[in-house]
Amino acid sequence: MTKLILIRHGQTVWNKLGKYQGQADIELSQEGLEQAEKLKEHFPFDDVKGIYASSLKRAMDTGKAVAEKFDLPVVPCDELREISFGDWEGLTYDEINNAWPDAHKGLFARPDITDCPNGESFTDVQKRAVTKLQELVEKHQGESFVIAAHGGVNRTILCYALGLSLRYMWNIRQDNTAINVISFYEDGKCTVDLMNSTEHLKTK
Repeated sequence: MTKLILIRHGQTVWNKLGKYQGQADIELSQEGLEQAEKLKEHFPFDDVKGIYASSLKRAMDTGKAVAEKFDLPVVPCDELREISFGDWEGLTYDEINNAWPDAHKGLFARPDITDCPNGESFTDVQKRAVTKLQELVEKHQGESFVIAAHGGVNRTILCYALGLSLRYMWNIRQDNTAINVISFYEDGKCTVDLMNSTEHLKTK
């Protein structure tokens, strides 16, 4: 059995302001750094053989906090970057909704078929993220490994593991530094063992 510990990055200033980040390289806020530290201190696994992260700073820095616990490097992966929101990056929900009402509505109603203006679709994201995931599962057969990524990326991976259409991806919650666990078996099947756990943030 191979186990993936899938993590969302810590909070950023843009998260707090409600701005769409996408592939804008925004750093963790002070609260995000504290969340990452709590994640490291109360990480629920003792044996991890590899740590991978989206090559964006907020995911890399979250991955590095966990890596310190295991004395491992963090391997940056462009395939695990958040969706490119294109023209929407740096704008708030209301700003996008006012300028692109139909496309923005489509992003939430039908994320499986909606493209962001001059950006990506979540179908594009799932294709690149799952291809990388399958490569890592093959590499770490019988081991546990970590991926630190983003809310959108994580949802596409969880939809893949659950056999869900991306149409339902917004039914899956992903809080900052949330932990998800997916087990992969030799017969090709997988199970989602844990989703959106933030128990580590409740400790003092």
